[in-house]
Amino acid sequence: MKRYLLMGFSILSILLGCSSVRLHKTYRNPDIVLFHANKLLVVGMTSEVCLRDAFESSLQLEFSKRGIETMKSIDLFDVDFTSSRRSREELARVEEQLLEKDFDAILFTKVVDAQTETMLRQNTDEQGTSFKSFSEDYLAHQGIYLDPESYEKTTKYLTETSLYCICVGKDIDLVWRSYYEINNPGSSDRVVKDYVKIVLEQMQEEELIIGATQLSSQ
Repeated sequence: MKRYLLMGFSILSILLGCSSVRLHKTYRNPDIVLFHANKLLVVGMTSEVCLRDAFESSLQLEFSKRGIETMKSIDLFDVDFTSSRRSREELARVEEQLLEKDFDAILFTKVVDAQTETMLRQNTDEQGTSFKSFSEDYLAHQGIYLDPESYEKTTKYLTETSLYCICVGKDIDLVWRSYYEINNPGSSDRVVKDYVKIVLEQMQEEELIIGATQLSSQ
């Protein structure tokens, strides 16, 4: 039960800011050598609508600067969709709709753990790349949308951001996944700003997006 509650606390509802966000580890699918999104859906999984909107809006703005057409999940998934559990068949219909609207990628962010430092490292080392598709990942964690409870403050949080390719004729494939450690929660504006910044920097390093400075010089 404790594990479910921790999983149910999203990046936008538990992390009311931070003084430190740093990369813990990253994984790149070796079968996908080159990938650049043209139309992207950003998903910040949380039960807190205002924080979800702030997080997704910040990502949308930054991706737009880089020439990537971006939509927020809060504009695509209506309240009814996220207010109850969905089946694999319903997620398949969502994927079909995304294909019809010419989306080619989903960036999906959530909290996966909240522990002391010792426990955190044990759990993150076990995380790996078990979720290979967006629907599989979403189905496993959709309880986050349904659980608005707050939890005891801990010293460290582990967040996960995954990039999924929307591929015609197959499951949505994992392109890249990264984990981040967040220390000393503080203000919500700060954590959104810091988190978005480090995710974009990592995606640029992995050559998944073009940096805003690179774009302006072309």
